[in-house]
Amino acid sequence: MGYVIAMAGKGGTGKTTIAALIIRSIKEKKLGSLLAIDADPNSNLGEILGVEPGGSIGKILDDISADPDSVPSGMPKERFIQYRVQSAVYEGEGFDILTMGKPEGPGCYCYVNNVLRGVMAKLIKDYDYIVIDNEAGLEHLSRRTSRYADALIVVSDASGIGLKSAKRINELVKQLKFEVKKSFLLVNRFNKNIENQKLKETGLDYLGSLPLDLAIEELSLKGEPVFNLKSDAPVIKALNSLGEKIWKRN
Repeated sequence: MGYVIAMAGKGGTGKTTIAALIIRSIKEKKLGSLLAIDADPNSNLGEILGVEPGGSIGKILDDISADPDSVPSGMPKERFIQYRVQSAVYEGEGFDILTMGKPEGPGCYCYVNNVLRGVMAKLIKDYDYIVIDNEAGLEHLSRRTSRYADALIVVSDASGIGLKSAKRINELVKQLKFEVKKSFLLVNRFNKNIENQKLKETGLDYLGSLPLDLAIEELSLKGEPVFNLKSDAPVIKALNSLGEKIWKRN
């Protein structure tokens, strides 16, 4: 079974950028085969990684829901869905990426989603590491992937609203009955101390913080991938100092 790292956090916290940085670190450390899953409807993980994935799970679901007869004669629907999913995996340099895409349309997706969970479970087993960039509501993780993560990283800023959002995400994980081995709070763009009580109230283990790095902001403005960031950048150093807790197998 691959080691699953699930990212979550409200919009604007830098969650997707941190997911991309974690992918960069795992790749550069050569820890094993790596699959990135962009499960945020606002799909831009590929852009931050410098790749342009072709298809998406959302497109596959729409196609099959709109035209069930599109499945080739003599081919079981489960095998056809598996083929389409595998075809949607973009093979990058040192990592592969799969985009989940937009939310479902008005059609019936129950059967396809049930099959898809099985297909995704098999796909995950083919990789040593899987990094899933989720939306705050964890919709894709709930409906379309196995409800499991070795490490859940909830990204927040240092504001009271951000920490309350982190707490709600942690509560949602429990309500949805996800099996999570380690749940962490990571505070982004911050280099001061936070009141311990506020951290404890999230119900998450405090992993640490990442500093505001102007080099990241500049890359974002230019639309450049995280791989263009220098290895001695403050945010890279800070993440690598925390990394063992994130990607180390117990």
